[in-house]
Amino acid sequence: MKIALLGYGKMGKVIERIALERGHEIVLRKDHDVDYIGLENADVAIDFSVPSAAVSNISKCFDTNIPVVSGTTGWLEHYEEMVSHCKTKNGAFIYGSNFSLGVNIFFELNNYLAKMMANLDQYKVSMEEIHHTQKLDAPSGTAITLAEGIIKNSDFTNWTLEAPKANEIHIEAKRVENVPGTHSIFYDSEVDQIEIKHTAHSREGFALGAVIAAEWLQGKKGVFSMKDVLNLT
Repeated sequence: MKIALLGYGKMGKVIERIALERGHEIVLRKDHDVDYIGLENADVAIDFSVPSAAVSNISKCFDTNIPVVSGTTGWLEHYEEMVSHCKTKNGAFIYGSNFSLGVNIFFELNNYLAKMMANLDQYKVSMEEIHHTQKLDAPSGTAITLAEGIIKNSDFTNWTLEAPKANEIHIEAKRVENVPGTHSIFYDSEVDQIEIKHTAHSREGFALGAVIAAEWLQGKKGVFSMKDVLNLT
């Protein structure tokens, strides 16, 4: 498989190494000062760029008829626009706030626990996410996905980084040197606490999941998620 890497920072370089180990070829390594020459030769593109570049990268892939897997976060106000663009061009698209196989299982566990806790008013829910100091967005896309999972399965209506109002989930976003990503969800009552937690040990899991998603997307048309890739639907 021929892969275009859109974003060649730390994650892009880990994705490159894993893709090469799995027998794939890199035909474009696009950083901020590199154009799209070579994109047309790709079987699939993997976008781990920055929020300001994601929309143009994804759009260019659709216009070039290249399937695209995007793990860039912080641009989701344009997500529905990209979905519409994909459908107009009869393209193929996977967006994931986190491509780690373990995190996607964690998403499902979070949804299931939220359903179980929905009618237990004595428990108050909160979240914490910790990432490296180079991460540009806060809270993380993964934390937002987790919060949306709780909202979908409970009476909560929103999340906030500030002091929470009624029916809001408080997310505490911490930035600590050399932390790949840790996400915790707490249900607190006067008598006990229930906690679920996912800790990433390195970027390897995110990169491997992105490459697996790209392998899966080949030959398909439509808009998908990691639930489709992992058959968790």
